[in-house]
Parts: sequence; structure tokens; C-alpha cells
Amino acid sequence: MCFKIRFTFATQKLFKMDRQSVIGLVLIAAIIIFFSIWNTPRQQELERAKKIADSLELVKKQSTQKNNDSIVNSTNISKIAADTIKKTTNEKSDLFGSFSTAVEGTEDIYSIENNLVKLSVTTKGGRPYSVELKKYKTFSKSPLILFSGDSTQFGFNFFTTNNRHIFTNNLYFKPYSDKKDISVDENDTAKSLKLRLFIDDDKYIEYVYTLRPNQYMIDFKANFVNLDSIISPTTTQLDVYYKIYLRCQEREINTEKTYTSIYYKFNKEKVENLELSKDNEKSLSLPNKLKWIAYKQQFFSNVIIAKSTFDNASITIKDVKDTSTHFLRVCYSEIGVPYQNGKFNSVDLSFYFGPNHYQTLKKYKIDLEDLVTLGSSIVKWINRFLIIPVFNFLNKFISNYGIIILLLTIFIKIILFPLTYKSYLSMAKMRVLKPQIDEINNRIPAEKAMERQQAVMALYKRVGVNPLGGCLPMLLQFPILIAMFRFFPSSIELRQQAFLWAKDLSSYDAVITWSAHIPIITEYFGNHISLFNVLMTVTTIITMKMNNQTNASQQQMPGMQTMMYIMPVFFMFILNRFSAGLTYYYFLTNIISIIQNEIFKRAIDEDKLLKQLNDNKKKPVKKSSFQARLEEAAKKSQYKKR
Repeated sequence: MCFKIRFTFATQKLFKMDRQSVIGLVLIAAIIIFFSIWNTPRQQELERAKKIADSLELVKKQSTQKNNDSIVNSTNISKIAADTIKKTTNEKSDLFGSFSTAVEGTEDIYSIENNLVKLSVTTKGGRPYSVELKKYKTFSKSPLILFSGDSTQFGFNFFTTNNRHIFTNNLYFKPYSDKKDISVDENDTAKSLKLRLFIDDDKYIEYVYTLRPNQYMIDFKANFVNLDSIISPTTTQLDVYYKIYLRCQEREINTEKTYTSIYYKFNKEKVENLELSKDNEKSLSLPNKLKWIAYKQQFFSNVIIAKSTFDNASITIKDVKDTSTHFLRVCYSEIGVPYQNGKFNSVDLSFYFGPNHYQTLKKYKIDLEDLVTLGSSIVKWINRFLIIPVFNFLNKFISNYGIIILLLTIFIKIILFPLTYKSYLSMAKMRVLKPQIDEINNRIPAEKAMERQQAVMALYKRVGVNPLGGCLPMLLQFPILIAMFRFFPSSIELRQQAFLWAKDLSSYDAVITWSAHIPIITEYFGNHISLFNVLMTVTTIITMKMNNQTNASQQQMPGMQTMMYIMPVFFMFILNRFSAGLTYYYFLTNIISIIQNEIFKRAIDEDKLLKQLNDNKKKPVKKSSFQARLEEAAKKSQYKKR
């Protein structure tokens, strides 16, 4: 209804215009439509573009043919290539304009490296061709290559003054020097690899890759020199297209895939990520703009970072269904960067190609450390300010990570000792009071459930027992258990570290494996049995049985006890593919808990405890401050009524 009123009002207002105004508006609309149609690529241009691509592809195939048969010989191939290039020169000029001279060239690989990372750059597109992390290996002990070859694309998208669409990824650059391999030594401050996409001698796009010693961060600068008459003068933003097929680096592709996603950060905002479980895409645009976008894997990341900010971006992640390719997922982004047309314009970016190591990422001070999955809220704080500092401290003196996890577990159990003791003592009080509770239940029939409950609570109050005293301390321990669940699978320190029978504490410790596909079992449990996982399950059942005996005073619902023993088996299925470091930690926690329970059992004299509780009945019941205030308020209210 509102729309119809506005439309009627606008129509009446339009008809009140004088005749000349209406004619002027019609002429302006006609001019806009005419130029839109004129600047739209014509069908002939599209056909010529396809013809050029087909011709060049044919020349390439023919020129690389090895056999010399009676139909086509090497002389004929050269002639066909020359004729095709000659025939399409004008058409290429129509399609690429001033950039037509960069359509063809020779693809060469140049590299720049330090002691940590080696970046190879191809002259076709001037883009990163491959990245090797020197201090890491794949699970099969091969060099760790983050990406290589045509599995990546990188370039700028823009339009020229004559409405030609240019994508630099497909054009050929020329290196600035003849030296193909640049090495950055410890004594160097920095070295750079430069490539240029020439239009004329004084008109070009220059890519500069700069690397420093002991750094995974690579600075990138794109200089647009004297292109003010070539790039459309209305251009205020260039689009950076960045696409990578992420390669599997770890033991199991399905497990690693669960940690693979696109993460991003807006200025002065927390780090966010796309949903991990499915293909996803999202447009990113906020007033405070983007700082960086990361293609994150379990232990390594590719991050593109703005020196200032990005204007906006569109990000997409898709699953690679064919696991035989050893690719996890494909990620790509279209990122808007600010551009001011002029004689010289520069786009400053950085790339981080490196490990998801908390301390390494933290030193860049742009929240890259949030790529290490530590959980949220209180769990994240526990990991940041308790677990990681203690872990790093122990790592300074001990090289065996199995021993480090043992000492870390003991440290955590010592911190939790007062809560654990309080919980056990509370359950012991409930246990010694069980005969008195049974007497109340026998005296008051079940039909009077409310009266029975009030009598039990009155008993607790007289003897000074809190019925929730055993539960609350246990609940306070859950954040630490969850923190460890987040910490171990994300800890790159455990990667490929062996302990006892576990070859890699960051992966599962298979002691039995099989190749046959078993429905449901293979999908959810895997084709292996992890020994630490089994030990964790067995000790969890023992611990639960001991707690059940300790807490025998509390009546359980029918079937609840059976459910308690089913849950550890359920978690065994879930954790069978998880980090051996995690299940080893849970196993140690259970062992220490069993020892603690035995110590508490021998240390607490239940007869003496019962006598103390009975003596409490003789003492006046202390009122809480809250209860005292309520009674005082009630007295004042009654006094006023009088």
C-alpha cells in the first residue's frame, strides 16, 4: 500500500513538470542506453577472441609435436604458426589494446629464497608459481610445497580506456635481471625480485617481491607506471584475483580438511571464518574495511595482507571431491584495492606463506595468531595465558614432546587439585549421610515427593552439606578439558613428533590398520585402531565406575548407569582419528585421577567425617547474608502494617 501511494505521488509530480524537462530526461536516458550498447562487447569481438584462443592453442599443439609424418612436417608447422600469428595480430590488438604485445612470451621460473621459504615466480602473469617451506616436510617426508604450477592464479583485473578487459595473470612479464635464483643470506637486510609487464619502455606494470632473512612474510608491490592514458580514468579500484588449490600435507586428507577454511579480519574487528563443513561464499564489506584474507589449513596458511586496508572482497571455498588429486579445497577471492589514476600508482601488499605457529604469527601484530584454532571466550583465554606459556616453557628444556605432555598434565592436575579434593569430599559427605536419607525416604511415602525433598534438604542444611558441592568443582574443570581438545590438534609443535608407538603426535597412533571399506565404520571410525584412544576409553570407564561407587548415595534414573558407560565408547569412535597427543593427554588425566581417588579414599576417615556432620546438627544454623536481609525486610514490612 505504501509503495502504491509513493508511486502515485511520484507520477503526479512528474506530470507537473514542464514539457522541456520531460524531453530533456528522455534524451539523457536515450544517450545512456546508446553508450551502454556501444560499449558492450559485440558478438563479432567474442567470436574473434575465441578464434584467437583456438588458433594459438592449435599452434602450440602443432609446434610441440615430435613425430614428422607425411602429412605435417616441421617446416609446415613453422609456416602455420607464422601465418596464424600474422593473421590474428590485428584481432589481438582489438581485444587487448595496448597490452597485445604481452599476450605471447616465454614462460620462465625465477625464485627468491631465505633460510625458511622459497618462492618461485613465473613470467606468465608474474604470479607466485610455487612456495616451499624449507623446515617442514609432508607426512611422506617429501618437500613441503604449499602450492605449485597452475594450481594458483594471481593478478589484477581492470579496464582500459578503450573498454578492453585486462587480467594480468594471462600476460607475460619480463624479469628485471638475468639472475634466476636470488638468495637472501643472514647478513642481508632484504633482497627483491622484479618483473615488468611492458607496454612501452616507459609504460609498464612492475611487480616487486621483497624477502628478508628469517621471515615467512614476503612484501609485494605492484607499480603502475605511466598508465594514466591506458587505464580507464574513471577507475577508483582494481580487483585482485587470488585462487589456490590447497594441497594435502598431512596423513589423512579428511581430517586435515576439517581444519581448512578461509579466515579474514576486518580492521579493529575479531577474526572470522567461513563455515568449515560445506562449500561457502561470502561478500565482505564494512566501513572499517578488510585487513587480510587467509587460506588456512591445519598447520599452514597462505595469507594476503593489505599494508593499509582492502576496500572489499568476495571469498569462496569449494570442496575437491576427488581425493586422488591430493587437493583439500579450492579457495579464491576477488579483492578490491584502492587506485588513483595518475603517472605513478602503487599497490602495497604482503604474503604470509608459513606455519600456523602461535608465536611466529603473533609477532606480526595483526591478529594472525588467531589462525591457530584455540577455541572461543574462556577456552581461548585458558589456551593463550595458561597452556601455551607452560608448554613453551617446558619446550625450552625438554625436546621429547611425550614427556612435555606428561609434565603439562601433572601441572594442570596440581592446579585443579583443590577443586578435585573438594568434589571428592562433598561426595564422601553425601555417601556417609546415605543411611539418614534412606530413613527419610522410608518414613515419608513416595506420594509426598515435595515433603520428602524438603526433609532431605533440611538435613543437608543442618549438617552443613551442599548437595551441589560435588558437581560445581567438576563443571569448573570442563573449560580446561575443552581447551586441551582445541590445543593439541592445532599445535604444530607436535607435528611429526614421535613418542612410544605413535609416529606422529599430531595424527592418530594406528596399531592396527586394514584397507577394506566397511560401511559406517570406515566413514566415522576409520580403517585403523588408535591405541591411545583405546587406553583413554578403558581408563575413562574405570574412572566413571570409581566415581559411581563414590557417589553411591545419589539415586540414578533407570538406564542412566548404562548410559554412563556407553558415552566413553561413543567418544572412542569420535576421537579415533584425532591427534594422538590429545588422546594421550586424556589417558594421562584418567590415570592421575584414578591415583588421586585412591589417595583421597585412604586419606578421608568416613567415620570421623560422619561424627563431624552429626555434631553440626547441634550447632545453630547459620543464615546466609541474603537470607538475613530477606527476613529483615519481612520484619520491617510487618512493622509498617501495624
